[in-house]
Amino acid sequence: MDLNMGKYVVFVWGCYGATALALGALIIVSLRAQAKRRKVLEALQAAVETK
Repeated sequence: MDLNMGKYVVFVWGCYGATALALGALIIVSLRAQAKRRKVLEALQAAVETK
């Protein structure tokens, strides 16, 4: 594997870093949204069971 990127090394690794940050943020946002939806679903299920 050739990692010699010459004068473009900052640009290439910067893009890798930006991509990693974006994917990490998407994972965090998705997990938080899932947790919120799970709480809403549990509340709705509890409301239906009490009727």
